[in-house]
Amino acid sequence: MSAIPSLLTPGCRVRHPACPDWGLGQVQSVVGDRVTVNFEERGKVVLNLSVIDLDLVDTDDC
Repeated sequence: MSAIPSLLTPGCRVRHPACPDWGLGQVQSVVGDRVTVNFEERGKVVLNLSVIDLDLVDTDDC
């Protein structure tokens, strides 16, 4: 399921569809269209949600 920016909150688990090798990510912060995610294999990344649609992994954490 694609993540809608208003649904993302710190703690949400996501995946980057174009970079599956980054592994599972946990949202650290959301400010406007910018989200900071800590990925297992890539580390902390700031993404622009107007450019990329992250995939929600487990909506129970949001």
